[in-house]
Amino acid sequence: MALFLDITMSLDGYVAGRDQTLEQPLGDGGEGLHEWVVGLAGWRKRHGLEGGVGGADDDLLEETVSRAGAFVMGRRMFSSGEGPWETDPNRDGWWGDEPPFHVPVFVLTHHERAPASMQGGTTFTFVTDGAEAALARAREAAGDRDVQVAGGASVAQQYLAAGLLDELQVHVVPLLLGGGTRLFDGLPDGVVRLECTRVLESPAVTHLRYRVLR
Repeated sequence: MALFLDITMSLDGYVAGRDQTLEQPLGDGGEGLHEWVVGLAGWRKRHGLEGGVGGADDDLLEETVSRAGAFVMGRRMFSSGEGPWETDPNRDGWWGDEPPFHVPVFVLTHHERAPASMQGGTTFTFVTDGAEAALARAREAAGDRDVQVAGGASVAQQYLAAGLLDELQVHVVPLLLGGGTRLFDGLPDGVVRLECTRVLESPAVTHLRYRVLR
């Protein structure tokens, strides 16, 4: 059972732009990171929408989604880091009444909160005792499927630094954000060696898959 990261990154290494706010959670220009995926048939279906395009990008999305029996994410990926969660404990984050995960999601946080069960099979469970504890619970929930690190950068860095991440799938888009949140900042001293196991290209995005060497 693998722990894998799946995330979109700009060509200059950012997963969010500058000046993230409630109104602009991905910062300046950050919405452009995900233009490649929002028109895909699989993405639209999981968000309750019709239509969309198929093809190689859509096939890869479906392959990735089918792997994950549970997710781990950071608090800011669940909801804003600006305070609404703490001041309104009933706030259910960015994902609406029927999030697209449809499996258990474990949110790394310092703030205790009761689990939030949503429509469509998604339950957000809030874990306050660290990344390894969240991973253990996610693996138990995932059964014989893999666990996906959904983001953001801080959570990805924690698992990579701890030697727990088995695989990285990074979708690189032809966009230069020029600043913001870098995916690979904050790692401890030392070398992390990766082996490229797949490269898939389309005009809108290049999909890179790496195995973490140990």
